[in-house]
Amino acid sequence: MAAQPKIQPSLTAPHKLAYTYKRSLGPVLSRFFTALRDRQVLGVRRADGTVMVPPKEYDPETGEALSELVPVADTGVVTSWAWVHRPRARQPLAQPFAYALIQLDGAATPLLHVVDAGAESAMRTGMRVRARWAEQPAGAITDIQAFEPA
Repeated sequence: MAAQPKIQPSLTAPHKLAYTYKRSLGPVLSRFFTALRDRQVLGVRRADGTVMVPPKEYDPETGEALSELVPVADTGVVTSWAWVHRPRARQPLAQPFAYALIQLDGAATPLLHVVDAGAESAMRTGMRVRARWAEQPAGAITDIQAFEPA
C-alpha cells in the first residue's frame, strides 16, 4: 500500500470588506439631495418631456446628457411593493413596512423607497402615498423618512 501524502493546511488571511471612499455626486444629484434637505423632490426632464425621479445625469435609454431639474410632488402612487415582516437592524424602519416603487405625481418613473402603512393589509398597488419628512433633514434620501398612506 502506498503512503498517503501529507495534507498541508490551507493558507488564510484576514479580510475586511470596506468601502473607504465617498462617492462624488456631480451637479444633478447634488441639486437633488440639496432639494431633499429643503423638503422638495426634483426630477430631471428627458428629451421626450417626461421627468425621471430620481434624476440621472444621462438618459438610460439614449445616453443623452440631462441637466434640467424640475420639481415634482411629494405624493404619488405605489406601483409595486414587498412587505417586510421582521425588519433587520440596518433597515430603514424598526416596525414592519413595505419596500415600494412609488411614482410621484409629475414623474414618469418610480422611486424606490419605504411605505410605513402600519400593516400589510393596508398596502395595495395603486394606493396614494405622501412623504413623511425627517424632522432635521440633512441632504440625504433619508430626509424622506418614509411614505405613508395619503
